[in-house]
Amino acid sequence: MAKRSSLYIRIVEGKNLPAKDMTATVWKTLCPFWGEEYQVHLPPTFHAVAFYVMDEDALSRDDVIGKVCLTRDTIASHPKGFSGWAHLTEVDPDEEVQGEIHLRLEVWPGARACRLRCSVLEARDLAPKDRNGTSDPFVRVRYKGRTRETSIVKKSCYPRWNETFEFELQEGAMEALCVEAWDWDLVSRNDFLGKVVIDVQRLRVVQQEEGWFRLQPDQSKSRRHDEGNLGSLQLEVRLRDETVLPSSYYQPLVHLLCHEVKLGMQGPGQLIPLIEETTSTECRQDVATNLLKLFLGQGLAKDFLD
Repeated sequence: MAKRSSLYIRIVEGKNLPAKDMTATVWKTLCPFWGEEYQVHLPPTFHAVAFYVMDEDALSRDDVIGKVCLTRDTIASHPKGFSGWAHLTEVDPDEEVQGEIHLRLEVWPGARACRLRCSVLEARDLAPKDRNGTSDPFVRVRYKGRTRETSIVKKSCYPRWNETFEFELQEGAMEALCVEAWDWDLVSRNDFLGKVVIDVQRLRVVQQEEGWFRLQPDQSKSRRHDEGNLGSLQLEVRLRDETVLPSSYYQPLVHLLCHEVKLGMQGPGQLIPLIEETTSTECRQDVATNLLKLFLGQGLAKDFLD
């Protein structure tokens, strides 16, 4: 059984956007209208979806005006879809994190003191920070003033390291273990990709832990509150979760539908009236699209359309 999440997005318009460079903007407006629709397939484990408003520049890099971020819970709380105006917020590079890191953590007694072993295995879905759409990630592990770093993996958002670091644990120490992911840059400063903070006291109790940890932004930085000052974006977003069962579960329905199409070649069938009777206007397009895919696979698409 497989699961898939689909987002149906309509980006309607913006208003009261701040002027970045009017002469470089094609439409020369701070209240643009788009009316564009998209369908995006996402993994069922996605946490949020973000919309970035950019100011296009012909010669230099495009300016980021702001963003709207909708969490999965926010979208899912509107069964018929989220629709409305949302304030743009400032884009902080250190908050633009995504992805997860795979760690193996162990605590075991040593000759003089307990030892903490942190194995950095791999990461997935890291934020692309370079112009080529990838990053050059490495991991920095910090504990009680000591810092260790992994090797750099070039041009990858799904790096593998399989590197292990050890630290001495002092009795009663309350400091946490900090695991940070960075994008290495040769000329400019390294870009922050996110971090995970491990409670060492809890780790002492469980002795070992392994799993995927979601990367988090740097919460220690002070934040500006520009919400409402950067304009607004009108969106219509609808989430649909699909569960795909093994193909054998669908065979009785497939045979029934194919039989109906073949009968329809000899006279008026019941399939189209049944679809019109049991579906709403909103979902009829989806039903028709899926039926066409099914009949294409069965070699009956032409008969179905006729």
